[in-house]
Amino acid sequence: MRPLPEVPSVTAPVHVEQARAALVEHYPRLVRLGYLVLPPSLGRNRRVLTAHSLAQQSLPLGRRTAFAADDRVPLPRRPAGGTAVDPGYAHVRQRVVTTALEAGRPLRRLAWPRRSQLPPLLPLVWGLHLFPHSGGADELALDQALSALSGPARAAHVLRGLEGLADGEVRQVLAAAGVADPHAALTEADAVAAPYTLLDSAEFDPCSLQARPPDLLRRRRRAKAALAAVAALLVCGALLGLPGSGWGRNLASARLSTRNPAAEQALEPAALLRVPPAYWQRSPRTDFTAWPARGDRTDDTRLLRRALAVWARPGPAVRSSTTPGTPVGPPMGPPQLLYAGEVGAVAVVLFYDGLRIVRYAEARDADPAQGAALDFARVDSADASSADALVVSRGGGTVRYLTAPWVRQVSVRDLLAPGRAARPLHRDRNGVTGVLASPQTAGDCRSWSAVEMHDATATRLLTDLGELAPARLTSGSPSAPHDVSGRAERESWARTACLLTAVRSRGVRSVNSWPYARQWLPEGNGFAQWLCTRAETWRGSGSRVFAQFQAPSAQSAAGGAVPPGAVAARAEDSPACGERDPRVLAGVLWKSHGGRWYVLAAGSTEFASLTTSGGVEGRAQGHLLAVQARAGDRAELNGVLMNGTQVGALR
Repeated sequence: MRPLPEVPSVTAPVHVEQARAALVEHYPRLVRLGYLVLPPSLGRNRRVLTAHSLAQQSLPLGRRTAFAADDRVPLPRRPAGGTAVDPGYAHVRQRVVTTALEAGRPLRRLAWPRRSQLPPLLPLVWGLHLFPHSGGADELALDQALSALSGPARAAHVLRGLEGLADGEVRQVLAAAGVADPHAALTEADAVAAPYTLLDSAEFDPCSLQARPPDLLRRRRRAKAALAAVAALLVCGALLGLPGSGWGRNLASARLSTRNPAAEQALEPAALLRVPPAYWQRSPRTDFTAWPARGDRTDDTRLLRRALAVWARPGPAVRSSTTPGTPVGPPMGPPQLLYAGEVGAVAVVLFYDGLRIVRYAEARDADPAQGAALDFARVDSADASSADALVVSRGGGTVRYLTAPWVRQVSVRDLLAPGRAARPLHRDRNGVTGVLASPQTAGDCRSWSAVEMHDATATRLLTDLGELAPARLTSGSPSAPHDVSGRAERESWARTACLLTAVRSRGVRSVNSWPYARQWLPEGNGFAQWLCTRAETWRGSGSRVFAQFQAPSAQSAAGGAVPPGAVAARAEDSPACGERDPRVLAGVLWKSHGGRWYVLAAGSTEFASLTTSGGVEGRAQGHLLAVQARAGDRAELNGVLMNGTQVGALR
């Protein structure tokens, strides 16, 4: 579990939807944080349930804070520094720490107990005792060391190790939680000598649990007593519900049929945000907020009203799809209208609410028997490089795009044919492209269509991976990826494109392919290329990394179709090959033209030496290695960086 960076301030204004999104995305981390801060004296079963309860109660109470008093949805703001997280996560983390510390304080006779000091009402588990999986001796020693600490010191150790906060940030969180002396808590936490990596152990994971029965005889006695109590309550309730001043009068809550004016305004077509056609030329931002409302049915009030109603309350006949990590709730205010028009036999409406692109589609004649489709895609923090196009229609193995107003020309290129010239793709006056083959629905990998978006400054390469927002393809080192250009980079992508099938429909924002090493093969078999391909997602988590070995290809030299590269290693949610950790190490078992086998390995330029052990023993200075082996051999690959740090291969 990687630590998240600190937010600007734990008291920053937070919208309830922003906090809810952070809670959903980081729920396992928040529950683990609460479990570790809670006192072990509560017992493992109650700590598990209380940790889940504290995380679920961490949302802010108000509907909105710090935004202007209108009903429009505030657009997302990118922080000034690239390492900041949203204030929503900082808020829910602060609430979990505060309530976990409150739960550890003893009850006082004359003081009213706080909610966190009582057994949780929800989540509720009957008839089972839940507790995490048992760890080893190191985890047991750490648990005993944490139980000997005070609550603030325990919180300080967990914030340091699990969240990766500096001491100044820990003091800020503890002070906001009501700790009288954060300095003393940090000093006390220094007594724990166990490594911080133990905090990620399954011993402290309240989301991966074991179940055991409680005392069954005691439960039987309590069940009889509970039945008697319920019968008594039913009799009392019947008496109190009689006409007069009993229950059922003067309720403060509104009837279920009462209308909410703010919610109705969000579903009113007249309130939709419509950007003027030329606004993008003077807009301070080049993203979806600058897209004008286009299409031949932007004034069709009935179509827009149906689309908004289905978004708010989709019925059983609506076919819905969602990219991972995308909320599917109704709009929080009037969304921005991007497109409303007919595409083939379908009427399509595209909305943008600052976080999501929402696509509504129905039959052109609005036949209710044919149902409707509703698609959600997360596109927060979109910029000029990721807001060039949206999928407006997909079906029958084809796809059509709605292009951004700043796109001047669109062309189609087959990634598997790098020597073939791109062909122009027609667009209508609304920016909708003609039909082209979609690689998302292809059963094999004989071709892979990608579109080139030409604007005034760049040409970006995009491809359809099964979502509303196409993924951008780039080349180059993780610190400076750039748009694909030139024959060499297109040939590299020709042998990489078929790997994209592994990241379909996973919320991918961009895919970068980085040639990190070039190796001369034994026996004069030519040069091989090593690439690291990384797919980044819109939500941040769920990234995929592939290390690829591309041996020389006779077809490539002859100008024909090139075979795909061999995947040497793969990983998920790994920082490797990314801007944060731009290094990689991988190896393969390779057979030469002469029939002999070799273990080949390559690392990025940060590696000073490579070694293999296990079935094959070998060592090489530098970041390349070739050791003779036998068919079926397995070897463990390790490397030493220039600074002396030893690291293993990508896995």
